[in-house]
Amino acid sequence: MSLVGIIANPASGKDIRRLVTQALVIGNREKANIVRRILIGLHAAGASDVRIMPDTFGIGSMALAGLGDQAEAGRAVRLLEMPVSGSALDTARAARLLSEAGAGCIITLGGDGTVRMAAQGSGEVPLLPISTGTNNVLPGFIEGTVAGLAAGYLAAQPQAARQEFCRRAKRLEVHLNGELRDSALVDIAALTGSFTGTRAVWQAADLRLIASTRAAPTTIGLSSVAGMLDPVDPTEPEGVLVTLSGSPNGRRVLAPLGPGLVLPLAYSGVTRMQPGQPYPLPPERPLTLALDGEREIVLKQGDQAALILAANGPWIVNVEQVMAHAVRRRAFVI
Repeated sequence: MSLVGIIANPASGKDIRRLVTQALVIGNREKANIVRRILIGLHAAGASDVRIMPDTFGIGSMALAGLGDQAEAGRAVRLLEMPVSGSALDTARAARLLSEAGAGCIITLGGDGTVRMAAQGSGEVPLLPISTGTNNVLPGFIEGTVAGLAAGYLAAQPQAARQEFCRRAKRLEVHLNGELRDSALVDIAALTGSFTGTRAVWQAADLRLIASTRAAPTTIGLSSVAGMLDPVDPTEPEGVLVTLSGSPNGRRVLAPLGPGLVLPLAYSGVTRMQPGQPYPLPPERPLTLALDGEREIVLKQGDQAALILAANGPWIVNVEQVMAHAVRRRAFVI
């Protein structure tokens, strides 16, 4: 049996950055269209068991209902049996259930935040992230049909061989008062104040620090700041930490913090992060930590916090490698 899971985040691509930047809007009906194309690809690849995370919008049900004359692609598909809270915890719960059921691959639709939540429950199951979010460093713009073909082929491979087509992502751990509190896969930003209402980060003035597991000048979001100063490849063991001054004076760097939003940021230092080494956060309080672009943790007076770069993040599927292997094996020659 080759089990593939699908997690489509109905909240991705809908935050305040649609109002303050030129971010792309991918509605839930289009997500259902993408899931439908994934199902067709999975069916062609021979996936015998497909399970979709239920959600408040009904993306999975809508995808199945619209298969039309390709209804055969939905015969092995069912919704996961789980409570739906309408929060990001649904993604982590669904990933955990899929991992426990023996999934060979989990496809996610969302942004970096969706991948982060899926990684909290996926364990060693490879993730194949499709971009439907705002800042998409980990997810790629992959056609759903091809993603389905790749995931179906990968899930049918022996468990020991699956990681051959994946790379292990790095993680940034938040250690608060001596205990591991949470982690991010792409970046962690420290901002002044305790406001978490809009969750997304788009203003530069409040930023005091940005730590990134990977950074390139071709990406959008907080990690692009490090990408403009000291790029670090996903395959490198190191990370990058940029200290921001919040002052209009001194060195400044232009970076695309969001789609259509290029801002100057004043910085005072750039440090290469080494795995396993703690990097204390600024003493200023209150301080809010944004994990993969979303405000999650508020540091109060007396809190001692540090970041640690780790190498044990989730496995991320390399679709090109999977498909190249399938072609060498003539898997789609009939």
